Formats: sequence, C-alpha cells, structure tokens
Amino acid sequence: MGINTKKDIEANLQIGPTDQGMVRIFVSAGDAEIPMDFEVEEANDIAEEIMAAARAAAGLAK
Repeated sequence: MGINTKKDIEANLQIGPTDQGMVRIFVSAGDAEIPMDFEVEEANDIAEEIMAAARAAAGLAK
C-alpha cells in the first residue's frame, strides 16, 4: 500500500495541544487508535509539509 493507493477505510482525525506542551495527532479507525505526540518544532515542520502537499495537489488539479 502506498500514498496513491485508494482504500475504503473511514477514519477520524483530531489535532490539538496536550497538557504536556506537545501537539497530538490522534487517528482512530474502527478499533484502532493511534495517538502521535510531537514537539512544537516537529508539529510546525509537519504543518509545512502538509501545506506544501496541498499546494502541489492544487497545482496538479489545474
């Protein structure tokens, strides 16, 4: 399975700060729950990667 492989899986995504000063990305799908905690700097890097991917996807959609 790769980034371009389409799957019929429904998942819930939540993003927010923790009480420990981390940023948590929480993914749940069915019985699976995946909490991922990141330092603020790492979260900023991830946000930049998401924005770059969105810009690239928008360019491909034209």
